[in-house]
Amino acid sequence: MVASSHTSAKPRDGVATLAGRWPLLGQRRPLVVYLCGVVALALAAIAFSATTSALRWPDTLTFTALMACGAVCIEATRRLGMPAGVARDLLSAWWLPVALLLPPVYALVAPIPLQILLQKRVRETVVYRRVFSSAAIGLSGCAASVLFHAAVGDPSALSTGRGWPILVAIGCAVLFTVLNTALIAVAAHTANPDSRWREVLWDRESLTLDMVELCLGVIVAITCGINLTLLVLALPPVVLLQRSLLHAQLQAAARTDAKTGLLNAAAWQREADTEIVRARRTGDPLAVLIIDIDHFKRVNDSYGHLIGDQVLVGVATTLRSQLREYDVVGRFGGEEFVVLLPGADTTEARRVAERLRSRIGRMAVPVDGSMISVTISAGVAVMSVHGNDLIELLAVADLALYHAKELGRDRIYLPATSSVPPAQPSGQQDAPS
Repeated sequence: MVASSHTSAKPRDGVATLAGRWPLLGQRRPLVVYLCGVVALALAAIAFSATTSALRWPDTLTFTALMACGAVCIEATRRLGMPAGVARDLLSAWWLPVALLLPPVYALVAPIPLQILLQKRVRETVVYRRVFSSAAIGLSGCAASVLFHAAVGDPSALSTGRGWPILVAIGCAVLFTVLNTALIAVAAHTANPDSRWREVLWDRESLTLDMVELCLGVIVAITCGINLTLLVLALPPVVLLQRSLLHAQLQAAARTDAKTGLLNAAAWQREADTEIVRARRTGDPLAVLIIDIDHFKRVNDSYGHLIGDQVLVGVATTLRSQLREYDVVGRFGGEEFVVLLPGADTTEARRVAERLRSRIGRMAVPVDGSMISVTISAGVAVMSVHGNDLIELLAVADLALYHAKELGRDRIYLPATSSVPPAQPSGQQDAPS
């Protein structure tokens, strides 16, 4: 049995208190080193580029115009807000032209004013994330800029319509996207080593959005190269596309829990009802799990709600990484999670629940140079064995969860029938299925 969450690290003081003021200090040490390294590299690149690039008035004017367009996009979508977590926008439509048309120093600096504007005008988040985003975008833009200028020479060739400069611009845009995604993916994977790389890299939707951004960036760069005033014509379509993108993301965010990114209770219930109707029609098995973090209140009391939130995020991420894409996982509130397993019979449901218990038990959250470990208890209910609708299954799973906790926590419980037997003395084995 793994260490309990309330005994594996010192109480909330020292660096744990500083982590409340400086959230970066509460992250894993490898993540802190990586983030600081990327930011330091970006600062060094800015210093070097600034000393080797001559300041030209036309370049400054182009840079200012593109940043103004980016600011207009942000202000035009400000009232929509921005969903929590990783949100997508179309600001690369302005960062890419900076990289293609101007010296590398401008590409390094370009993300800074727009990230500040996002922080102040749209959604305030922890500062280190904005700083890292600026550094990652800046380094990616710098690499694209260096390659484009080395291959084409004169950036004005892009506006002539010849094939070679346009092909190079597309290649540099791809490089920009790949580098930026890779830098952010490494940070995400370092923050949670248990996550799968496919979760932090591309899926079909993010790949489509990257292609749209790539095309927009190259088109805006060509337009800007022809005549700077044509940006007036390019701006409205980009604003409209960005508003549509944010609206879709906000609709999706309304279905998810803000802290964990899982489905919220209402959205989970709708998805679960759909799966149950499908299972009734096809005759396929189905199981429901209710999962609760053991002694979670002690985590909050000992280390603070910031660390408690990190534990919730860690548990949610582990659940996603251990479940199939079509399994339905959500947060019911507090420290309670719920999972629906389409196609899972009694044996499969027990196996999945035990795997989740084991993997979450090995999860650790860094605090004050030590690690917090948590355990979970889970109740399991199987369709046709314990009930035939969602309410019945949830009721049985909830009673099974209560029984697992009565037996000593850090275990799963799958009742033999729809009626959960009375709690037995701690230490006795779970009832057979």
